[in-house]
Amino acid sequence: MANNPVKFSYKQIWLIAYPILISLVMEQLIGMTDTAFMGRVGEVELGAAAIAGVYYMTFYMIAFGFSLGAQIIMGRRNGEGNYNRIGPIFYKGTLFLLGVALALFGCSYYLSPVLLDRFIDSPHVYEAAMSYIHWRAYGFFFSFVAVMFRAFFVGTTQTKTLTLNSVVMVLSNVIFNYILVFGKLGFPAMGIAGAAIGSSLAELVSLLFFIIYTRLHIDIKKYGLNTLGLHAGDSLGHILNTSVWTMIQNFVSMSTWFLFFIAVEHLGERSLAITNIIRNVSALPFMIVITFASTCSTLTSNLIGAGDTRYVRGTLGQCIRMAYLFEAPLILFFVLFPTCILRIYTDIPDLVSASIPSLFVLCSAYLFIVPGNVYFQAVSGTGNTRVAFFLELITLLIYIVYVVVMIFYLKVDVALCWTTEHVYAIGILLFSGAYMRWGNWENKRI
Repeated sequence: MANNPVKFSYKQIWLIAYPILISLVMEQLIGMTDTAFMGRVGEVELGAAAIAGVYYMTFYMIAFGFSLGAQIIMGRRNGEGNYNRIGPIFYKGTLFLLGVALALFGCSYYLSPVLLDRFIDSPHVYEAAMSYIHWRAYGFFFSFVAVMFRAFFVGTTQTKTLTLNSVVMVLSNVIFNYILVFGKLGFPAMGIAGAAIGSSLAELVSLLFFIIYTRLHIDIKKYGLNTLGLHAGDSLGHILNTSVWTMIQNFVSMSTWFLFFIAVEHLGERSLAITNIIRNVSALPFMIVITFASTCSTLTSNLIGAGDTRYVRGTLGQCIRMAYLFEAPLILFFVLFPTCILRIYTDIPDLVSASIPSLFVLCSAYLFIVPGNVYFQAVSGTGNTRVAFFLELITLLIYIVYVVVMIFYLKVDVALCWTTEHVYAIGILLFSGAYMRWGNWENKRI
């Protein structure tokens, strides 16, 4: 502790982290809700929802990556006390992402049938996936704006708002899914298409909540939100100089995740269904990791902005310890009572039994996933997003080679396919840890 002094108490870190955790869990419940509903429609729909959901998230991560870069700059301005420069960043980012949403919506409409037909073997899975994506793409317009609100609230450490918003969004999604998937209140039963429409509508509700809450409860003049300020503060080019690397990084990262699901689909519809279940089971422990990693990132940005770089390493260690503290009981529960969690996603007994080995493999990976993600987000928090991109790119190349060898050449069991998580986590931990120890990040200006 003497070598790594700390500025924040564990309580202070927790007060910033817990609203992020709740909001991330609630947001993840959108996908978990879709999976739970599809698990009661059929195995084909369950597998299709996996591919289509990750396909959508691949494009969504472009916007999320941009918002992370904007969040880092907002955090730096917040730490500097230049609050009125935050609003222009928000508005420029929002307008930019609306343009990106329009472009991606058009690309998805024309290119998705061609791309998925080429990658997916099963015609039944392809048809169901296209039915989902057709309606889910409308969510780009709502979610792309909502991520800028999230960047604002995290960057200014006002994270409690995220909790309220996420509760509203998840409740909306459950209601819309129940009505549209099974055909309630006079609506036709739309199956997987209903799940996609419900998720998009839930994102619209989330965006409306952000707009109303910000107008009623935030000092918009203090943060420069009372005017568009398109010609004030940081230019869009300056924002993109930081954000473009997190955009590419998140897109590439999610693309490899999509390729993993495509690869598993070649092992059969059952393997794909198991992979979708495990992906959703992993959501909650991964949200804990992302919570403390994101907290570490924004605190790192604020500390550097305030000139307190000597506290960064100590804060990083605190976030890792807190992540382990919350992660361990959850992983232990998964190991001791696997069927309890798996039955949330499917009521097919043999599918539950077949998923248990994959769940055990995933649980063991969290020993490395926790420090790996915290270190990696700390690199981004320093503002060195280009370095972060190249660190992850190297890791992902190793990951892809491993996936190809294990699945296409060795054709291993689906449980062993999940050792890919170990490969990625160990790689990103080694590279990010080396940079935070020996890299020149203390004097990075953004």
